[in-house]
Amino acid sequence: MAKLKAGIIGCGGIANGKHMPYLAKTGRAEMVAFCDIVKERATKAAKEYGTPGAKVYTDYKKLLKDTALDMVYVLTPNKSHSVITIDALESGKHVMCEKPMAKTAKEARAMVAAAKRTGKVLTIGYQTRFAAASQNIKASVERGDLGEIYFAKGHALRRRAVPTWGVFLNEEEQGGGPLIDIGTHALDLTLWLMNNYAPKSVMGNTYKKLNGNGVCGNAFGPWNPKEFTVEDSAFGFITMQNGATIILESSWALNMVDAFEAQTTLCGTKAGADMRDGVRYNGDDFGLLYEKKPELRAGSVAFYDGASGDPGVDEQLVFINAIEKGTPLVVEAEQACVVTEILEAIYESAATGKLVEFAPPKPVKATRGRPAKGARV
Repeated sequence: MAKLKAGIIGCGGIANGKHMPYLAKTGRAEMVAFCDIVKERATKAAKEYGTPGAKVYTDYKKLLKDTALDMVYVLTPNKSHSVITIDALESGKHVMCEKPMAKTAKEARAMVAAAKRTGKVLTIGYQTRFAAASQNIKASVERGDLGEIYFAKGHALRRRAVPTWGVFLNEEEQGGGPLIDIGTHALDLTLWLMNNYAPKSVMGNTYKKLNGNGVCGNAFGPWNPKEFTVEDSAFGFITMQNGATIILESSWALNMVDAFEAQTTLCGTKAGADMRDGVRYNGDDFGLLYEKKPELRAGSVAFYDGASGDPGVDEQLVFINAIEKGTPLVVEAEQACVVTEILEAIYESAATGKLVEFAPPKPVKATRGRPAKGARV
């Protein structure tokens, strides 16, 4: 079978740190076109990951005219995710768009509509779902071990790790700070593990308390306080249609010692689970409380065929298999759209001081997945 032909739009940090190297590792696709507004970045990417004669562009619309392309990666700042994705879908390409899905809920919904209209595959880069800990908890939830999950917390907290490169501090380009950057991973993971995509109401607060002190031991070096215009912390209280509660906490800079991100805590009627030091389960048995910690180094379950054991590679394989074989996605566009809707509601509530309410939605079918044959939790 001929390898799929891929085009890369946006050749910055996320392209070089995640998508291009992992796509190359699959051996299932060829990167034949590269686009970036800084030509030198696209040229460098083409030399490192491209096929001989790979094309280089500074205008993504010219790249999309290449009829040989099967799929496109949208790895640009959040502001342009929607417009580029929709253009790519309508040009006949399948799309992997980096998280968050879009800057606004309206843009995210337009992306979902475009995917349905064109019949092309659209997925979003929420790679945290592919980690062994996430897969293990998902299998446990699907088996019913936790019972009804009625309370959860999504964790995305850093002590001092403000990203000082690119446009992370630019609200116009990104739509916000840590909430839309890392909070989006924690919320996506929590909703997916709960299998609950029906929000009822949202309250939120955002803070700009530490922006003014740029010299404070930041992991990525000092920042310019005048450029740090987005929030440094954001918190949301989410009530779901079935009565479940989710607390979302996100920060790039917070005065706390035990920082952790891309994690969740789930509390159910039968048991609970969290991601501290791998995975921990807790509950009671024969009148006694217990804690259980599975050994994940031996591998874990996977909700798709052909799992490699490498989360970065598996994210790419699921996208490729969906294109070639029509197999299910792990991250569906409709699910990612709900994440964006909730994030936008947190920002809106923080700005207005009011509760943001959602109309009862039509059910969104979540990717339930299935444990690998013979897998144990």
